[in-house]
Amino acid sequence: MRMFSFLRPVSSAPVARERLQILLEYERNLVSQTDLIAVLREEILAVVGRHVMIDPDKIQISVDRGAKFSILAVDIQIPNKSRKTAAGMR
Repeated sequence: MRMFSFLRPVSSAPVARERLQILLEYERNLVSQTDLIAVLREEILAVVGRHVMIDPDKIQISVDRGAKFSILAVDIQIPNKSRKTAAGMR
């Protein structure tokens, strides 16, 4: 009787459950990475803001996600100051 077991309909529930678990894990990783990027953004702004005046609207953050690692790029426009002004701030 085992010989004809391949003719019996296969339950799709285990396959669907496994696919759902993979999808949920993927979404959890995306959400946690999004939270991480927000935290990193705030910390980077705080550190840079201690040393120079920055405009929060002039900041761009991008993330390139790869198979093995992601690249976080932060572009911050820093106003140029004359040397006298910069030396006087110290």
